[in-house]
Parts: sequence; C-alpha cells; structure tokens
Amino acid sequence: MTSSIMGIPDSAQAIVIGGGVAGCSVAYHLARLGWRDVVLVEQHELTEGTTWHSAGFVGQLRSTVTQTRMIMYSAGLYAELAELTGLDPGWHGVGGLRLATTPARVEELVRQAGAAETYGLEMSLLSGRQTNDLMPMLNDEDILASLWLPGDGWLDPASLARALAAGAAKLGVRIVTGVRVTGIDVADGAVHAVRLAGAEAQEWTITAETVVNCAGAAAGRVGALAGVDVPIVPIKHQYVVTHPADIPTSTPTVRDPDNIVYFREQDGGILVGGYIRSPEVWDVADPLAEPRRLFEPNLPKFGESWASARHRLPVLAKRTTDDFDESQVSKIVHGPEAFTPDGEFLLGETAVRGFWVAAGFCVHGLAAAGGVGKVMAEWIVEGVPEYDLFGMDVRRFGGYAGSGRWARTKALDSYSKYYDIVYPGEERTAARPLRRSPAWPRHADLRASFGEKAGWERVNWFDFDAPPAKPAAAVPARDRGKDGRPLGWAGRVWSPAVREECLATRDAAGLFDQTSFAKLEVSGPKALETLQHLCAGQIDRKVGAVVYTQLLNHRGGIEADLTVTRLAEDRFRLVTGTAYGTHDAAWLRRHGLDVMDVTSAYACYCLWGPEAPAILERLSDDDLGFPYLQARQITVAHVPVLAQRVTFVGEYGWELYCPAEYGLTLWDALVEAGLPYGMRPGGYRAIDSMRLEKGYRVWGLDITPETTPYEAGLGFAVHEGKDFLGKEALTREPERTLRCLVLDDPRRVCLGGEPVRVDGAPASRVTSGGYGHRVDASIAYAYLRGAPENVTVGVDGTWVEARIEERAPYDPGHERVRSRPARSSP
Repeated sequence: MTSSIMGIPDSAQAIVIGGGVAGCSVAYHLARLGWRDVVLVEQHELTEGTTWHSAGFVGQLRSTVTQTRMIMYSAGLYAELAELTGLDPGWHGVGGLRLATTPARVEELVRQAGAAETYGLEMSLLSGRQTNDLMPMLNDEDILASLWLPGDGWLDPASLARALAAGAAKLGVRIVTGVRVTGIDVADGAVHAVRLAGAEAQEWTITAETVVNCAGAAAGRVGALAGVDVPIVPIKHQYVVTHPADIPTSTPTVRDPDNIVYFREQDGGILVGGYIRSPEVWDVADPLAEPRRLFEPNLPKFGESWASARHRLPVLAKRTTDDFDESQVSKIVHGPEAFTPDGEFLLGETAVRGFWVAAGFCVHGLAAAGGVGKVMAEWIVEGVPEYDLFGMDVRRFGGYAGSGRWARTKALDSYSKYYDIVYPGEERTAARPLRRSPAWPRHADLRASFGEKAGWERVNWFDFDAPPAKPAAAVPARDRGKDGRPLGWAGRVWSPAVREECLATRDAAGLFDQTSFAKLEVSGPKALETLQHLCAGQIDRKVGAVVYTQLLNHRGGIEADLTVTRLAEDRFRLVTGTAYGTHDAAWLRRHGLDVMDVTSAYACYCLWGPEAPAILERLSDDDLGFPYLQARQITVAHVPVLAQRVTFVGEYGWELYCPAEYGLTLWDALVEAGLPYGMRPGGYRAIDSMRLEKGYRVWGLDITPETTPYEAGLGFAVHEGKDFLGKEALTREPERTLRCLVLDDPRRVCLGGEPVRVDGAPASRVTSGGYGHRVDASIAYAYLRGAPENVTVGVDGTWVEARIEERAPYDPGHERVRSRPARSSP
C-alpha cells in the first residue's frame, strides 16, 4: 500500500499531506474523480497522528444539514470500500441514543427530532421507560427522554484508514510514509511545490499546483510553511476503557450531554469519555512530531465524566469505585485533538491559490471522513462541492484568526461548552470585544445588547428605555407567550425592545449601524468586463448606479448575494454580509479580479423610515431627491458621505458611508437631528424582523450555493440579455421555489430548521423565520413544490398550520421604498 521513499516522483497533480482518515479519504475521492496522479505523504505510518486514538463515534444528526449529509454519506461509503478493497472498514452499526435528563434538554431533543425528519434520518423520540426497554443496562431513573437513531454506530479508526488508503492505492494514488514536509514553495500567490525530508537526511521536491493540508493537529505548522494561518488548536482529550465485563457487541452508543459523558462497548468492556469544563491546550511548536503521541493520564479532570458513567451504568458501578484510579480500567487514552475557534471543520482553499485545508475536526472527524473526502475532491476538481460548505469554509475567518491567543481562547471556550444546549441567538463572550464600530461607545451608553459576527461587535437591540430582558434561564416555560414573548425556544433570547425599534422605523425612523458589512472595491480596465461575467445582473450602468445581484457558480447556485455600486467608469464597490467578505473576495480573485477589502476604512449607518428625508435635510444642503438604487456623494454635518438609496428593511432611506475617522461625528449628528422626529436607534434583530416581512433573502439561510435565483424568487435580479457564469444551468421554471409562510398561531415563531409538512407528509424545512412586528405575524420561509394548501410547520414539537403568502406580507407593492414620504416637521 505504501511506496518506498526511493519512488518519490518529481511532480504530481496533487499532493495530500497527512495519512489520517481525512488525508486518505481526500486522496481516495480525488482518484475516484479521475485524478490518479496523486501523492499522499505522511511523516510517520498511516493513522499515527490523531486518527489512531479516536473513540470512533458516528452520530449522524448534527447541528447543520451539511454536516449531517456528510456523515450520512460516510455511512454509505463503507460497503463500497469493502467491495473495492476486500477490507473491513471497521463499521459497527449498533445505533445510538442521546439522553435528556432535564426539561431543557428534552426541548432540544424535540427540536432535533424535527431536524432529523427534514434530513431524512430514521429516528424515534423515546420516553425514559422506552429507553430502558431498548437498553436495559441503563439506569433510567432520571432519564426524561431520548433520541434513538438506528443508523448511528462506531468505527475502528485504523480499519477505516486502511480501507480508504487501500482504495486510493487501487485507483493509482501513491502513498509515501516516513517523509516529513519541510517546506512549501509559493510563487505569485500560488502553491508551487512541496519539499520533503527522509530519516537519513534525504531531500526531495515535488512540484504540484494542488496541495491539501490534512495534517490534523499539525495543520497549523504545515500551513505556516505556505505562509497561511490555519487556526488549529490542539486540545487534550481523554477517555478510558474498562476491563472486559461481557458487554454485548450490539450495545448502542450513548451520549448523555447533561452529564458530559459518552460511552460504548469496546472489547467486552466500556469505553467512557467526556468533555471536561477546564480543557488544556497542547501548546507546542511542532505538534505530532512523534508518532502515537499521548499524554500522562489526568485522573482528577476525568472525575465528573467517570461519576456520570457509574451513575448511568449500574454494571460499571458494581465493578468500580467512586475514587477512580488506573487499576479500574484496562486503558487510558489521553491524546491531542484538533479543535477550531468555533468548533466547526476547516475546509477549502486558502488565500494561497491551490493550497487547500481539510483539518480541525473537533473529535468527530472520523464520522465525517467519507463526506470530507467527497466534498473536498468535488471542490478541487469541479470548482464547487455538492453541499453548501460556508459554515466549514476556512475563509469564514478573517485576519484576526491569525492570532494564536485569540484562536486558543475561542477554541477552549468551544470545547468546554461542547455538550451545552446552544440556543439560537445566544451569544458567547470569549475573546470579545475585538472589532468595534466608531459608534460603539455610544451604543454601550445606550445599553446595547451586543452580538458578535466575524469578530465585530454588533447591536442586537437597545434597552435604553426598557427594563433589561430576562436571561433565558430566568423565564419559566409557563411564562413564555406573555407580554409578546414567543413560546418555546424563540422566547428564550428575546427583548420587547426589538418591537419598539421596528415600529419606530415604520412610523418615524430607525438608525442602524451596519459598519460591519463587508465592503470590497474592484477597479481597473477589466473590472467591468469581469464583473459582467460574474454577476447575474446588469452591471454596465451609469456611474452612481446601485445594482442588487448574485454571483453564481457553474451550476447556477448562488455563491454570493450583494450590491454593486459603480463609483467611476472603472471602479466598483461591492457590499456583502459581515461574515462573507473573505469568501466573496476569494471568489472574485479566483476569476481574475484585483480586490481590495475596505471594510474597516468606512463606517456605515442606515437611516430608514418616513421621517428619514426630513432628518437628513436638517444636516445636508445637497439634493437628496435622487431615486432608488442610486448613490451620490453628499455632505452630512460637515462629514463627506456616500449616500446610497438602498434599504434592507423596506422603508425609505439611505445607507450612509463615511471614512471611519468621521464615524463618531456622523453618528452623533444623526442621533441629535433624529430624536425630535421620533427616530430610534435599532439593532440587527429589528433588521431581521423587517427583512422577513419584505421577503428579503439572506445568503447562507434562504439562498446558498445549492439554490438558484429562480428557485429563490430572485429572477428579477437576473439579466437574461447578457452572458454570465452559470446562465446555462438556470431554468425559469424550477421544481421548487422559496415560499413565504404565515403561521396561524403568532406565538409560535420559527428560528430556522423546523420541519415542514404538506398534507401530513415531510416536504421541506424552514430556511429562516421570525416575528414580523409591523404586520403582527409569525413568518417563515421554505422551499416547496407547487402551491400546496395543507401546510404545517413543526415548531418545538407543535404542528402549526400555515398559509402561503404569494406576495411580501409588508408593503408588497414597494410604495414605501420608492416613494418619498410627505414632508414632516418635528
């Protein structure tokens, strides 16, 4: 399977660095797509980095549809590998249980059961007694419910890696072990070659235009060789295996997150692991330099998980004592695992062209290994993967992720809360604040509730004239639904201030700080020509025009959703979402554009509402009567401003851009001028509520690389009179379209991911949802076929009838956006 180091070639189509399950899977899938000139290099023997000591759990139900689909694909790969290689990939399809011992965890299981339906996963929600019937060895006295997933199980890591490697070798991949990567050559921003060294001072150089960093906990070191920051944090993770106790091999895997423990059968005993609250970073310059690296056992840190396992498993309690020591187990595994700042994978191409990353699998890489190889190979060979991978895209982080201290702080926080319930809208505080708008001090003075995105502190809402919203845990379930608070999870992270901000924007004006939105500038003689090719909309308009458009891939999927403003004949500014700037800039650069990220150079404040013209006229002597989707350079209170007649809330007004050094001055001037008119500062929760009412889409939720403009109801933004990337793949009459749903019970509010049924049968899932305060309705969006009538939505386990709205619930004719309001006076 492995080749002699004497057979190292001078060149290759692709080089894969790392011989764990990820590297072997990427190599296998590249070869399966026709890339046979692939070399996989490993400094030790295969699997001897982090793969070999994996606990091997395979839980298919994950927090995102993409991860779930990747793991479901992995489970289906094993039969293929066995047939191709004759090797057993080590799959034990015993099923899996996820337990709930608190009412809050039961709520989570109910939502997860709804998600499982939308993924097509076989599952059952069981009571405590039913759980015990399924697995009698459990102590069920405090089990309130469980989720049973018969498709779950566990893998033997070495067997899987050997099967993947054998499959890759059969397809022509050359696997070379015992060689260490000592350098990666980069020329003109692209990878050029990989330098290797053997044990006896031999040296080799392999030229290649594609290099994939699958080095696990050492991926940060390998990335640095190419001048790339890969925010990988090796964290110590510990599990034990008890002495044999005649545990049946058919025993399901069990996760007990309320008690931070997991366990399964191993060699007739029980493998017990958990996520401790005080994890430790393995902070060394050269991780994995030694094969099969383990740390000394840390028994005190394992105490809580051990006590939980003894409580849950009476058979274990009979054979062991509370005072855990090494004599009670046959094996202690305390090894490094590669974590990331947000607990999600790192996949995709880096800023160095041709240098890719597939690492940071946060303990569950073995489960997703097959899916990782599939999507990485598709991405490399075909240009785009089948699934929407933005949540795992290495480009989701900006330059701030190059700070090792920041990455460690975030990763430790992520690990320590790995089994915590994550409520939508809940904010974590580690490594904050980092990036702040010039107006941030004023927001703090107004008792802003801040959220964080891409390192930016952003206002969720202001509580300056309302009592502080109670924390989620302080609101009993019986009290939700009172005072406008939604029932269920939507009422946990909530404030009445959001409604006040929406109504003030409708009736007077709202002032919103959108400085965090990414701003990209492209210029030069080929800027127009290239943008015309990349944008589905018509970009060749007069200077000052603002165009709402999408960037499509060759399948017609939406890679970006943004506005393009023509600042000069050969200069354009693109504005996209806060977290998408690095991703969108990379897409533009890949297609030949010179892109400058000017996000931090400009503040952006949005003044929207019927009183917006009167407020701005108090501060500017310039003509403000220019039409919708136009931009003009004006002066506001002595501040030079680019004013764009654009809205994301469906009210008349402007986006106001000024150089950052004027940002605080401009904010103060707008507040002082606007307060007499009833203007109110607002936050992103109000923006999201109002955009739902107007039917404005959000990339990553309602629209993704897997959806086309016509499916998403964005055909109006497609200019069919010109050629553009992805045009040939589009159809004007797709099988499914994004539909607006209004729920019959306004107290039931969707947060995204809820199951949708048509005539009682599973049909779709909610892409995004919330409460529309201007229309007093619970609104959700979902892709549906045709125009069904009997639609129900599962919200926190309750099925709610919903009707389809053919037009936007708020101002469907767009009169408020386009028509200048009647003049008012304070």
